[in-house]
Amino acid sequence: MSYLLALDQGTSSSRSIVFDGEARIVAMAQKEFTQIYPEPGWVEHNPLEIWQTQIDTARQALAQAGLKASDIRAIGITNQRETTVVWNRKTGQPVYNAIVWQDHRTEPACRQLRERGLEHTIQASTGLRIDAYFSATKLGWILDKVPSARALARKGELAFGTIDSWLIWQLTRGQVHATDVSNASRTMLFDVHRNEWDAGLMHAMNIEPSLMPRVLPSAAEYGSAHPDLLGHAVPICGVAGDQQSALFGQACFTEGMAKNTYGTGCFMLMHTGGKFHISDNGLITTSAAQASGQPEYALEGSVFVGGAVVQWLRDGLRAFEHSSDIEALARSVPDAGGVIIVPAFTGLGAPYWRPDARGTLTGLTRGTTVAHIARAALDSIAYQSAALLQAMSRDAVAAGAAALTELRVDGGACVNDLLMQFQADLLGIPVVRPAVVETTALGAAYLAGLACGVYRSQDDLARLWRMEHRFTPQMDRARAAELMQGWELAVRKTCAI
Repeated sequence: MSYLLALDQGTSSSRSIVFDGEARIVAMAQKEFTQIYPEPGWVEHNPLEIWQTQIDTARQALAQAGLKASDIRAIGITNQRETTVVWNRKTGQPVYNAIVWQDHRTEPACRQLRERGLEHTIQASTGLRIDAYFSATKLGWILDKVPSARALARKGELAFGTIDSWLIWQLTRGQVHATDVSNASRTMLFDVHRNEWDAGLMHAMNIEPSLMPRVLPSAAEYGSAHPDLLGHAVPICGVAGDQQSALFGQACFTEGMAKNTYGTGCFMLMHTGGKFHISDNGLITTSAAQASGQPEYALEGSVFVGGAVVQWLRDGLRAFEHSSDIEALARSVPDAGGVIIVPAFTGLGAPYWRPDARGTLTGLTRGTTVAHIARAALDSIAYQSAALLQAMSRDAVAAGAAALTELRVDGGACVNDLLMQFQADLLGIPVVRPAVVETTALGAAYLAGLACGVYRSQDDLARLWRMEHRFTPQMDRARAAELMQGWELAVRKTCAI
């Protein structure tokens, strides 16, 4: 039996999952870590805490599975994307906390880039819009604000990376500084056509080339975890950003297949094959996970606050004790009673791109209860995702492709049947939940398995995909359109505040 270890480093927790060769979960361990909010709109993590929770869960998962590190064929890594770490190459110590993808402190720097007329140049090379969401301006902020950082960077003494690079560095004890194409494509510094760093963009943003990691395909040999860490040297053979990894784990390998991940945020990706499309509907173009060096792309829409709205109700409003309690509370009322939550806690992502937007709660009456607010919170996740799919379908049709006929779903919130049914009702197409909803980690395991020979081809992986439930639309299309109009009106009000 072949076993693969997936390290799934997310925004709120680190997880490690052991899969067998048939894509079945053998063991899983998870640890939350500290969320740091120094100022409004700022979100940070401690990179050392991320590393410690990740290696701890890897050891726990192996122990739960009753396996030794020598039983593991390879490690796959998937990670929260865009989150930016800079560390000293000599000491291995971070020079500052990790600046998280949700953080919008660098919007002024983005405004300057737009004023310099770089929007088209950046989008043509990277597929991305200029936004504080991506890594480049976060990296620039660290270099500008941390004493001596720019001087050290000029001497070649600092390293930059997204979380995958940080974990690879730690696992290999500083022997490997690398990333994969999917994570590199999230930096706003990577030419996705040539699969290499864009020297012109780095010069325009005053980024030293010596900071950058080596870029490899998503399925490749990245080195080995040091034997002292797990008890045996285990090769690292798969790396992908969490959303591209989920697309891969959902076996969406061909043009026109799409998935939506319901996590802290929501991320919808549609594979476009080898075709690079610039969206006319507020989406971005990104590199898909690549098993070879051949460029592959996806259209993506990013919702900044998805499942995080449930965490806000739990921790901020104390509406319930456990996140899983929300479904029963929301089911206790027939609908949201006219209440709409627009959870723009850190601005709005695609297809709106309004970093200035702030969250709103509208439609309150004297009869509104916490159950209505809980229902509205779940509805907000579906509304935002529906807006993404509508934009994606318009892009697909404009490119001569067929509109989407089904949506594969994964992530923690997809186990909520109420949410998934409402999602299908709004979309008007089936929503399909797989037997293994941990597809982010599964994608990393698949990539590692391809590189180390557990799997022969992507056809092997497609045969392993299994459906658990298919949610079919039950709502009248006119009613669904009316609800979406109400959502769009609430969004306009949010942006007008």
